[in-house]
Amino acid sequence: MDLTALVIEQGSDQVWMDVIQKMESVYAELVDHQSELEAKNSELEEAQQFISSVLSAMTDVLLVCDTRGRIEQVNAALETLTAKPARDFLKRPLTDVFSADCADKVAQFAQALQRELVIDLEVEVRCADNSTTPLALNCSPRYDHDGRIVGMVLIGRPVGELRRAYEQLKQTQQQLVHSEKMASLGRLVAGVAHELNNPISFVFGNMHALKRYGKRITDYLQAIDQIAPGPQLEALKQTHKINRILDDMTPLIDGTLEGAERVSDIVQDLLRYSGGQREPLEVADLPSVIRKAVEWVVRASRIQPEIEYQLPETFEIETRKGQVHQILVNLVQNALDAIADAQHPRISIRHDIKDGQFHIQVKDNGTGIDAKNMPHIFEPFFTSKPVGQGTGLGLYISYGLAQDLGGELTAHNNLGQGACFTLTLPV
Repeated sequence: MDLTALVIEQGSDQVWMDVIQKMESVYAELVDHQSELEAKNSELEEAQQFISSVLSAMTDVLLVCDTRGRIEQVNAALETLTAKPARDFLKRPLTDVFSADCADKVAQFAQALQRELVIDLEVEVRCADNSTTPLALNCSPRYDHDGRIVGMVLIGRPVGELRRAYEQLKQTQQQLVHSEKMASLGRLVAGVAHELNNPISFVFGNMHALKRYGKRITDYLQAIDQIAPGPQLEALKQTHKINRILDDMTPLIDGTLEGAERVSDIVQDLLRYSGGQREPLEVADLPSVIRKAVEWVVRASRIQPEIEYQLPETFEIETRKGQVHQILVNLVQNALDAIADAQHPRISIRHDIKDGQFHIQVKDNGTGIDAKNMPHIFEPFFTSKPVGQGTGLGLYISYGLAQDLGGELTAHNNLGQGACFTLTLPV
């Protein structure tokens, strides 16, 4: 072999070696890309599985649509609600999901999408048995990675669930307010009872003893008059006004005992009204309960209104006396607040019996209830008074107590002026 042929042969071997090395390098890169692709694919599957599990676990209904309103994805909650499989929704127009009466509302979704708005509507979803279910739906735009709108996302919940949640929230709120009220009042009453019971017991004991002593002193003085009458003794009696003292002693003692008994009754009533236990039913004279509630409030007020009663002398019903008393105290206090600036403050309280129910009306001659406030007067913490002059709980608590008694509490404005609250109780 000559030198030229040898050089050619060696050059050819080097070319093949370079080709083989290049192929190995490319193969290694392919293997690396394959491994990376498999890893990315695994991550993608995990993400897809995660999203699917989240969508399946959602209790809210989910619909994903494109810009034309074609459904691209739904979740299990919609399938359960409508008893339809997902395939019955995919690639179908959004209007097929809802009842025909909701066409105008569905059109608002497209309008909101164009304006990039988030809207809330109540619609009717069609089920497999041709029935409809109300759904509170929220619609918001869906964007791609470049920030362009590519569709919309609709999330909703059956209105029945929302109403149950709202009722539960109201009930929880009512229990919280009532519990806090009872706790505060209970602490107050405990202190009042502790402070008043001891001096009241002393007053009772001393006045009963004084009553006995008064009778003995009277008997003694009368005996002296009979045994040793005389001008000197008569003059001494006139000087010290002994006859007037003897005449006044019994009424004074009886009046003091009556006042002490009333204070004791007030303490016992407070303990009964604020106790955590449910008050038992008892037979109560309703006119007496009404008059007592009015006296409680009016005596402690700087306003002394004219009180007009249109009540029977007596009328007994089986009810929870403490709750009725508390309702009436709140209503009378509310009436007093309403007539604070009236030239001739007046409160009228009357009764009426219709269809086996006892109606108690508390009217005032104030300015009445503002029309915009009328729908809210029984809401907790609502008050039209200035800050610091009202908690907004009086009428709310009274409304709840009336319902607890099996009755109701309503309000309206008088034809002339002022407001009228009506408490209805079963006889």
